[in-house]
Amino acid sequence: MTTPEPDAPRTEPSQSSSKRAALVFNPIKVDGPALCALVEQHSSGAGWAPPLLLETSVEDPGQATTREALGEGVDAVLVAGGDGTVRAVSEAMRGSGVPLTIVPSGTGNLLARNLRLPLDGQELAVAGAFDGDTVEVDICVASLRRPDGHVEEHAFVVMAGMGLDAAMIANTKPELKKSVGWVAYVDGAARSLASAEPFRITYEVVKNPIRRGQTQAIPTSARLRSAKVQSILFANCGELPGGISLIPDGSVLDGELDVAIMQPSGPLGWLGVWRKVWWDNSVLRRTRAGRAVLERRGRDASVRYLRGIAAEAATPLPQEVQLDGDEFGEATRISCRIEKGNLLVAVPKGHDVRAKQPKADVQAATGEATAKSS
Repeated sequence: MTTPEPDAPRTEPSQSSSKRAALVFNPIKVDGPALCALVEQHSSGAGWAPPLLLETSVEDPGQATTREALGEGVDAVLVAGGDGTVRAVSEAMRGSGVPLTIVPSGTGNLLARNLRLPLDGQELAVAGAFDGDTVEVDICVASLRRPDGHVEEHAFVVMAGMGLDAAMIANTKPELKKSVGWVAYVDGAARSLASAEPFRITYEVVKNPIRRGQTQAIPTSARLRSAKVQSILFANCGELPGGISLIPDGSVLDGELDVAIMQPSGPLGWLGVWRKVWWDNSVLRRTRAGRAVLERRGRDASVRYLRGIAAEAATPLPQEVQLDGDEFGEATRISCRIEKGNLLVAVPKGHDVRAKQPKADVQAATGEATAKSS
């Protein structure tokens, strides 16, 4: 392909192009007019037909609008909004084979972070929808049994949880989250801890390998266990804002579901949880010397990690549930399974989704946290 000289007249793309993109965006989280104009510009430059521009709403956080776009036969979908919007759109995109482009927006950007995508601009992300690479990303499905026995199914891309983490999200003030971002969860956690009580769960983790060509893991047999916990997490990946690694070695590309069981012993036990998540996972594990320290120290019972392709937890008393940071009411049972590579994601050309966090970012996160604690 020959690149025209700078003063050469621009050739208008054919309006009969068979390719078309759709932008699904949360108008509360993003500058809608500016983003729409950017997507229209890149569509035109790529020779694609004018894009579908679809807003989410309280009634429809993204599933219906995305299905509408897929029904129109679009070749690419871009999503812009918070983690809840990304979850809703991903749920509708699951298994479609149409590439999903994540335009970093909102406060968490958790899936974008775990794919090592740049968070400081929309231009590169939008360009990747039309001339980027594609990656097969794992997606999880959660089946929730409500207290009345009703069962419903939802997909998630980052993390599901039952117990204190869900109560923390439910207790986070929306106005505080809007003003200070993900740090607002600290306030929610502080108010949730005051009334937090451990609860009994029966759980199992299925480790059967997924056969070639199979995307849905069907639990067969696993050992039932019982534990008294504050929270149980089912994770597709493990990186949080601020360089915090909640799930060590968690990845959206490995076809495995990570389970974290929080069992702090008393109020001081939460110091052990914090040390495990922030210092051990997010700092020590990133260096050879740090990993040697962890090996000498031995196990920490405050957080227990398991891994498989499916997992389930049941409790006699209803508990709060969250999916990708959104509250989903109460449930007495949650069953999660991994679907390996069942979500196709578009990334900028040449982007390495497996690249580790640069050391400078880790040092910055560590320094920032140290400064706050001093």
